[in-house]
Amino acid sequence: MPPTANSSTAAQSSTGTDSLHVACPHCDTLNRVPPARLGGGKCGRCGKALFEGKPVALDTRRFAAHAEQGDLPLLIDFWADWCGPCRMMAPVFAQAAAQLEPRVRLAKIDTEASPDLAARFGIRSIPSLVLVHRGREIARTAGAMPLPALVAWVRQTLGR
Repeated sequence: MPPTANSSTAAQSSTGTDSLHVACPHCDTLNRVPPARLGGGKCGRCGKALFEGKPVALDTRRFAAHAEQGDLPLLIDFWADWCGPCRMMAPVFAQAAAQLEPRVRLAKIDTEASPDLAARFGIRSIPSLVLVHRGREIARTAGAMPLPALVAWVRQTLGR
């Protein structure tokens, strides 16, 4: 189960209070964020906002910081530029980011630019949405869907 504000899976900071590791969407630096301040804050390295309510474009190089090292669940949209349903899904996915952050980070992975990640997750059709927490797949679905269905699917899957 992904961490919540009172979760014992949260990392312990040097001050002894619970904190979550959140990867910066700009420079991928891991930042410790107290659960009470989740949704705000700036990166300790680059100074940019940790949450902007929009999907993060990931590639193979950036993937580990967000999917494996961060404490937030990551919803990945595997897509390609030539895919009509992917283009239809893009604005819905962006709207979902605004509704689901800061409890879930949303990311887009271009299967043409990062075929190794698509192969790693066994992506056979696009768009495919894969929900990952600490590098482990939790759930997946394929095909475009309306915003209410997408948000409901994520929240139900995470039990929120």
